[in-house]
Amino acid sequence: MAYSARLRKAVGAVRATLSAVELCDVQAPEFAQHGDHAVAADAPLVLVACSGGRDSMALAAVSHIVCTSMGVRCGAVIVDHGLQEGSEQVAGEAADRCHALGLGPVIMRNATVQARGEGLEAAARQARYDELCAAAHESGAIAVLLAHTMDDQAETVLIGLLRSRGVDALAGMPQVFTRSGATFARPLLTLTRGETICEDLGVEYWDDPTNGDAVDGELPDDYPLRSRVRHDLLPAIERFAGFNVTRHFAESAQLARMDKEYLDQRSDEVMGEAVSAAVSTDTPRACAADDTNDSSHGVGLMIGVKRIAREPEAIRLRVIAHALSQAGVNASAAQIAAIDRLVVDWHGQGGVSLPRGYSANRKKHVIRVCQDGAHANR
Repeated sequence: MAYSARLRKAVGAVRATLSAVELCDVQAPEFAQHGDHAVAADAPLVLVACSGGRDSMALAAVSHIVCTSMGVRCGAVIVDHGLQEGSEQVAGEAADRCHALGLGPVIMRNATVQARGEGLEAAARQARYDELCAAAHESGAIAVLLAHTMDDQAETVLIGLLRSRGVDALAGMPQVFTRSGATFARPLLTLTRGETICEDLGVEYWDDPTNGDAVDGELPDDYPLRSRVRHDLLPAIERFAGFNVTRHFAESAQLARMDKEYLDQRSDEVMGEAVSAAVSTDTPRACAADDTNDSSHGVGLMIGVKRIAREPEAIRLRVIAHALSQAGVNASAAQIAAIDRLVVDWHGQGGVSLPRGYSANRKKHVIRVCQDGAHANR
């Protein structure tokens, strides 16, 4: 078949992603030649996370073309969250379409969504990734491909700015990342939704009602934040700016991500030198002990003040944030800044209260992050 310009662009984006990040390569010389070649049953496997929607069906179709040309198996994983009426049918139809495209294996997973204060949307995302990771490990897939586009990236940047701040908010979504030991990649970040190619290939897809257009200029109150950003905020900014802000935000995110990755790398190096984990005990005691080398009497983290104080503020804040995150403490920007003041502006002030009953206290040249019951001399 003759490829349209946007189909060639999509094929090139998927191939570049798979090759550039060394997820897979051409498996045998014959696959570099024109013609049909059978993919080996034990060839590397790539999975496409498929909701049945337009973007993910487009990615499934293009990924099958690319993987087959490389001698790589291409399968799909479909997660049913069970949050909408008829979701089981939607998942089944997505599986049928993936089978019809030639993908295999096609894996069906049922997610259990349990919101614990973070909101239903975030809980569903966590449950989805749990199932995607499990499917990748069980099938031996070398990567799971996600169908986020340039439009999704622009929306993510705006959502990040609404919910947080700084370089991390501007950096959007990474093209490649690892989660729970599974590798994920987003080949379509350089393509807009208008450049996805279901129509070119005659691929049917499901139209998610929560992604639909506004009715009489208004979105229902229960629409997710992303849908509101997509249908209300981005168009308003574009009308105001008078140019394609979607591409502008997405390309800016690429630059911000380079900065973020460098800062993260530098911060992790410092964290390796300045932060250590205190040893857990059945009966936590004396987490604020004087001896900086004695971690046998506490739980949580120890941060060496002398080492971290030598770094600029941008690195200090990241070291503190990364250390707390690894300890499972989801601190706010204000709490992280307060811990930083224990480093550079300590004059005997008390500790910093943190979520989950943790607090950070300085004693001499060590800041200890412990659950409150583990602190001594409070």
